[in-house]
Amino acid sequence: MEKARPQWGNPLQFVFACISYAVGLGNVWRFPYLCQMYGGGSFLVPYIIMLIVEGIPLLYLELAVGQRMRQGSIGAWRTISPYLSGVGVASVVVSFFLSMYYNVINAWGFWYLFHSFQDPLPWSVCPLNSNRTGYDEECEKATSTQYFWYRKTLNISPSIQESGGVQWEPALCLTLAWLMVYLCILRGTESTGKVVYFTASMPYCVLIIYLVRGLTLHGATNGLMYMFTPKMEQLANPKAWINAATQIFFSLGLGFGSLIAFASYNEPTNNCQKHAIIVSIINSSTSIFSSIVTFSIYGFKATFNYENCLNKVILLLTNSFDLEDGFLTASNLEEVKDYLASTYPNKYSEVFPHIRNCSLESELDTAVQGTGLAFIVYTEAIKNMEVSQLWSVLYFFMLLMLGMGSMLGNTAALLTPLTDSKLISSYLPKEVISGLVCLISCAIGMVFTMEAGNYWFDIFNDYAATLSLLLIVLVETIAVCYVYGLKRFEGDLRVMTGRTLNWYWKVMWAFVSPLLIIGLFIFYLSDYILTGTLQYQAWDATQGQLVTKDYPPHALAVIGLLVASSIMWIPLVALGTFIRNRLERGGSSPVA
Repeated sequence: MEKARPQWGNPLQFVFACISYAVGLGNVWRFPYLCQMYGGGSFLVPYIIMLIVEGIPLLYLELAVGQRMRQGSIGAWRTISPYLSGVGVASVVVSFFLSMYYNVINAWGFWYLFHSFQDPLPWSVCPLNSNRTGYDEECEKATSTQYFWYRKTLNISPSIQESGGVQWEPALCLTLAWLMVYLCILRGTESTGKVVYFTASMPYCVLIIYLVRGLTLHGATNGLMYMFTPKMEQLANPKAWINAATQIFFSLGLGFGSLIAFASYNEPTNNCQKHAIIVSIINSSTSIFSSIVTFSIYGFKATFNYENCLNKVILLLTNSFDLEDGFLTASNLEEVKDYLASTYPNKYSEVFPHIRNCSLESELDTAVQGTGLAFIVYTEAIKNMEVSQLWSVLYFFMLLMLGMGSMLGNTAALLTPLTDSKLISSYLPKEVISGLVCLISCAIGMVFTMEAGNYWFDIFNDYAATLSLLLIVLVETIAVCYVYGLKRFEGDLRVMTGRTLNWYWKVMWAFVSPLLIIGLFIFYLSDYILTGTLQYQAWDATQGQLVTKDYPPHALAVIGLLVASSIMWIPLVALGTFIRNRLERGGSSPVA
């Protein structure tokens, strides 16, 4: 007898698993950046439209396919058509790439969490130089938070060509991160179903605590006004719409096979349409909610830096012109500067080069995303808070929960097709398969703990999934609507849920979503072509800042290989199936 397929303990476990997977680091460090770049509150217009025409329909499609076929990505698409097995293989390859580098973020999270218990926080001040006569030169040219990130955490090399060796501290943290993942997925849905309650709900508790703290910080309103003040002219910017569509697409985790894997463990009669809408709305609401938290803290940081800058100018002018203490204030600074410039022109011209131009607007305009926002901007704000250790522990614990939740989805996308394979599961138990996947991913992931590891991390982050996922999801929608047949799929859904498929889903699946994906695919392809030589940001220790460099030939070859190694399975498997069918047909033809 074939073993019954494992199932979630209840529908709530499935919803929590999807939320834990979809709500990830992108909600915290990518969406606020896009709001900042594309018009603050006005960015919500393209974002919500893209959620309706792209996000919710495609999420429902993947959940419905997984629940109907009751298999992982490879088996599900093979059931729809043997020629489409390559779509599932491509999803597994992309998920493998993602799991290799994504867990490095969790390793960094552990590193910062462990250092958060120190007083003072190690990134709050620059260390002394070797002679102990002053501060470290690299740290003085940069900032203490940048120094801790680039030198103490990454120990980054000047370029991607200088690989350096594996650093034992990040390597230990990466091993710990993979051990955590293994313990969470050890018993499949049985253990994952319990863990997701925590990984899905805990970040919200921390975000709520941070919201209360953020709103009480000095200058928080400056950040919130910056976020919610709409710049309506950005609605005419095509890049705002393209980035809104891209954010929805990647934030929901479409195309990786994780959602199909999760849905395959559902009861066949589960109302996945309702769950698709719930997960999409919660995911997008979390992005907006986390932006309010981020911008309140961003406002505090910007106001702190602005006021610090003003105080330095006031001190400089007070000392240079022997002014009375307390005479010069932020409110009369410009007026006094004009007076000093006209009354003492020679002396003012000597001091003028040292007077910094302080602007709150320019501080708020500094747009940062990704690891720069999480490990530099946030830590910059945290170090200036009261009881900074507490806020640091809470923040990095939240990052870990978000990262771990997404990793459970990534590993499910890898493990479900492997455990579904009778060839593999007949020889190896589930625990061994899980262990091998974690061990192999951890071993390859050690590349990212080298001195040039962060440069390779950026390559994987930028190129391992973008074009591949767009093509995978495009083929998925075409496969369901035009290969399997929309009417046939509608009948399956009616049998599963007892509901007739609404016209909205049919129009989105058959026309709107595929056209939108084709548009995004063309944009990214032309963007890569028009960019010319691909470049990256390298850390220059002598200047204490990032500099732009061209990728060397071997890095460009890896980028090409990353994109091709997932996409190539779609045509290769289809061609192989066609040849095999022709050979079988030829072999079984009657002899005259």
